[in-house]
Amino acid sequence: MFTPNESSWDRIIRIVLGLILLYVGFGPPLSGALGIIVGIIGIILVVTGAIGWCPLYQLLNFKTKQE
Repeated sequence: MFTPNESSWDRIIRIVLGLILLYVGFGPPLSGALGIIVGIIGIILVVTGAIGWCPLYQLLNFKTKQE
């Protein structure tokens, strides 16, 4: 369906950063609208890291995955 465009290191960084943002956004550090926005960005990073495909990379014709 989607051709992976993220390398292994890119995926790991996205997942780790996404989990941190999820904690910060939906945990005690932040609340309200800012917390929700940070949490949603965290969800996006975790999902794109897990599937290995980034729609923004696709749109910009960019990839970190080696052929």
